[in-house]
Amino acid sequence: MPTLAIVGAGPGMGLAIARTFGGRGFDVALIARTREKLDALVARLGQEGVTAAAFPADILDRASLTGALDAARARFGGIDVLEYSPAPHSPVPGLTLAAPSQVTVDNLQPMIEYGFYGAVAAAQAVLPAMREAGVGTLLFTTGGGSVDPVPMFGNANAAQAALRNWVINLDKELTGSGVHAAHVAINVWIGGGGQEGGPAAAPEQIAPLYWDLHENRDRSEAVFNA
Repeated sequence: MPTLAIVGAGPGMGLAIARTFGGRGFDVALIARTREKLDALVARLGQEGVTAAAFPADILDRASLTGALDAARARFGGIDVLEYSPAPHSPVPGLTLAAPSQVTVDNLQPMIEYGFYGAVAAAQAVLPAMREAGVGTLLFTTGGGSVDPVPMFGNANAAQAALRNWVINLDKELTGSGVHAAHVAINVWIGGGGQEGGPAAAPEQIAPLYWDLHENRDRSEAVFNA
C-alpha cells in the first residue's frame, strides 16, 4: 500500500488529511512531538480501518525529524506522500508573534526554524527516494498570510512566505521527474472563528484539497477560502 507521512499531525487537519488518504488505501505515518496524542490518533484511525503508526519527533530537532521519517519509511516500506503542517496547539518555547514594525532577528529566527527549516529538512529526508522511484508528492501547508500577510502575524507570515516561495520553486525544478510539490495556504480559521471573527471551515472541508493536489498534480499552489 502507498504511505502518507504527516509532519505536525494533530486531531484537526492532520486527522482529516489522514482520513482522506487512508480512506483511499493509504497507510499513514503520524509525526508530532507527543507520543500520547499520536497514539490516540492511531487508535481512532485504526477503528476506522486505516493502518497508522506513531513516530514522535520535534521538528526543531532536525535529527529527530529525519530519524522519524526514516523509521516511517522502514516501517511501511517507503513514503509516497509527505504532508508538512506543524501548527502549535500549545505554546512553543521561543515562538512569539510580532507586528511587522516589531519584527527583529530574535523573534523572526524561531519562526523560520519552525515553519521553513523544518519543511526543508523533512523534504530532504524523503525526496531522494522519490526522485529515484520517479514518483512522489510533497505538500506543505501555511496560513493565508503567506500569500496576503496580516499585520498581527508579521514574523510568522514572513517565514511562511519563504516556505511558499521555496515550494513553488521546488515544483518548477521537479518538472518531469514524476515528483510533485505543492503549497496549500489555508485562508480561514480552522474549526471556528478566530480572534478577528473571520471566516472558518472544518478540517473535513479542507482535507479533500490535499487529495486533489496529489491526484491531479496540475498546480503548485492552492488557496483555501471560505
